[in-house]
Amino acid sequence: MTRYVIIGGGAVGATVAAELHQVGTEVVLVARGANLEALREHGLRYVTPRGTEVLDVPVAGGPDEVDLRADDVLVLATKSQDTEEVVRAWAWRPVGERTAASALPVVVLQNGLENERVALRRFATVIGAVVWVPTSHLSPGEVVSPALPAVGAFWLGVHPSGHDPRLAGIAEDLTAARFHVEVVDDVRPWKAAKLISNTANALGALYPPSDLRDAAARITKQEAELVLGVRGLTPSGVTDAVVIHEIPGHGRQGGSTWQSLHRGGAPETDYLNGEIVLQARLSGRDAPYNAALAERVQRAVADGVGPGGLDDADLLATVPDLRRRAVLVEPAELRDLLAGGRAPLVLDVRWALGDPAGHDHYRAGHVPGAVYVDLDTELAAPPGGTAGRHPLPGVADLQAAARRWGVTASRPVVVYDDNGGTAAARAWWLLRWAGVTDVRILDGALKSWRELGFALSTGDETAEPGDVELSAGHLPTLTADEAAALADKGVLLDARAAERYRGEVEPVDPRAGHIPGARSAPTAGNLRDGVFLPTDELRARFADLPGSDVGVYCGSGVTAAHEIAALAVAGVDAALYPGSWSAWSSDPERPVETGG
Repeated sequence: MTRYVIIGGGAVGATVAAELHQVGTEVVLVARGANLEALREHGLRYVTPRGTEVLDVPVAGGPDEVDLRADDVLVLATKSQDTEEVVRAWAWRPVGERTAASALPVVVLQNGLENERVALRRFATVIGAVVWVPTSHLSPGEVVSPALPAVGAFWLGVHPSGHDPRLAGIAEDLTAARFHVEVVDDVRPWKAAKLISNTANALGALYPPSDLRDAAARITKQEAELVLGVRGLTPSGVTDAVVIHEIPGHGRQGGSTWQSLHRGGAPETDYLNGEIVLQARLSGRDAPYNAALAERVQRAVADGVGPGGLDDADLLATVPDLRRRAVLVEPAELRDLLAGGRAPLVLDVRWALGDPAGHDHYRAGHVPGAVYVDLDTELAAPPGGTAGRHPLPGVADLQAAARRWGVTASRPVVVYDDNGGTAAARAWWLLRWAGVTDVRILDGALKSWRELGFALSTGDETAEPGDVELSAGHLPTLTADEAAALADKGVLLDARAAERYRGEVEPVDPRAGHIPGARSAPTAGNLRDGVFLPTDELRARFADLPGSDVGVYCGSGVTAAHEIAALAVAGVDAALYPGSWSAWSSDPERPVETGG
């Protein structure tokens, strides 16, 4: 009968030991320090949605306390920084007339890519694993396992490739122990994909939840995807078997890095974000976002910072130009993303006042794979009366259009036009208003793409229909009355050309002038040669604005979205008056100011 010697008594190792032990499979759990003492004195306290049990799992303090047998399977479940020491200690232990390194398989239940490489230096048979076990180990001798019906999931494969007859038995034993298990032919791309999702562990450990933290996670993962050339794996989306349940008094607060900080231990960030940095440098590239996070975690440990102990201000200082990267994408980055494992959906929003030929311009040349979006009919409801020239579309209509374009629940979106992003920003704002978080504007628009010599495609293109579910209200909006009040008590920016603000010309709308109390801040001032100003210049442009109570309008709610994007880069949150001047000036009851 197979015995599992599980080296590492933390969250994953103790959970595997507990579940195997409960179904009658022989195990030895190898632990150390206070955890080992608690296990020896009190047993393993195992907390699940079914209740709390104390399990008499056999434990050991190291290889000197275990006589290895030919039917053993070694399971490596320590932190990655401990792998070299552990492998060296166990590899040359005797197994009859052989050693563990030649006689026994080792199953590597660890994140990152380094552990299998370390094990292969000594062990002839290494079984790599992608691990999705949402357990917590915060106190010595106790593990909280909140998932049912499966406790966790493993994707197993001989590393680097090949077959071993013992793998099938290992998979069967873990399945019997209530794990969801899949055996894969080549585990390496699966490991790389899981590593991409692990790059956000540091953010979850250092910072409380916020929109900025979410943006930093997206940027960090995208950088990792470009380095590794694979798409990130979201384990919770791979299987429905692992369903996390609430356990009163034992809420899940964070992943493995968070738990390490909580316990005052060393996190394995060097083997997560640090692995991305290593792979980038080996290929002559940089990975600045992962490098910054890896360094920040180590400084936090040295300073005794607990989980969630840092704030958005620290995050902005840690991740270079985070606000800009959350809003804009550079042409070269878009090219790389399109060539990589997780190509974004690209939307072409060619539109200009008085030019109805946007679709023709798109057909003549567009970013490869881009889908055309008609601003007048897909990003607006029919005009009329005091609703303005481009009223917000109904959510159902927008959702239907977004699905036609190919918008999904998880795929990033990039929008562009051929006029500095002034029209594309309408799509950026609308999708974010409707709940799509990963949307960016191509900085420099199609002009910059062309100037860099990047490829263009012609004709029409379509994408696979999307499945996105939209809902209204994820970004703030203003009614006409609220815009009037904000102009009086806050800041209301008019994003139109200065001459229209002053009332000197009015080419489209019923009356000339501006909303009383509004300030002129033309959208054109956000750009230089069609590219958004450097972040410090945008901050200087809007330096006198408060961090909140800011609203923006334009002619019909299109270029105002571009101003909101520029404000977001500068660190100012702003609300949109969707009807804008076209709605205001159509209402004879609304006052008008001129000059300025």
